[in-house]
Amino acid sequence: MAVKRPIRHGYLAAWLLLIVAVVTPTLLRIDFGEAGPTVTIVVLDGNARTVSLEEMKRLPTVSRRGTYQNQYGNWRDEGTYTGVRLADLVGADVDYEAIRVIARDGYEVLIVRSRIEDLAYPVVLAYAFDGTEVPGWVDGFRISVLPEHGRVGNEEYGVDSAGSYWVRNIERIVLQ
Repeated sequence: MAVKRPIRHGYLAAWLLLIVAVVTPTLLRIDFGEAGPTVTIVVLDGNARTVSLEEMKRLPTVSRRGTYQNQYGNWRDEGTYTGVRLADLVGADVDYEAIRVIARDGYEVLIVRSRIEDLAYPVVLAYAFDGTEVPGWVDGFRISVLPEHGRVGNEEYGVDSAGSYWVRNIERIVLQ
């Protein structure tokens, strides 16, 4: 007769905690909902609208090689970015002076309208990198500045860090 060994509750609890620790962040990371990955746009009167990846893909697309210089002068994240111009996403007839882009981790940057509408340095909400779209692209929706020559240096862009504009995992875009 075989002896039954009791399940040790400590081991069972540890396995359950491990599963929850691995699965929960993945589930909380992107809200798929019915429409798939989304970004919220808040206009000046406080009203908000949610834009899905599928809606973005119906807008004119920009797909270019891009890279940026960080505050230390290093070039980062070179690849092909695909997305929509931020100006097209918010709309041409919308009133605003700047756009505050807010990431999931709380990082944010303020981009003035003249930069957003600069055709030489289009500011794009990228939804794909080197052919991998969100949610598979772990950077999520990302701001990318994509001139035709592909490189955004600190001096030419007139900032201490061009990389500070390349916000990843965008959650909200707030018009100001």
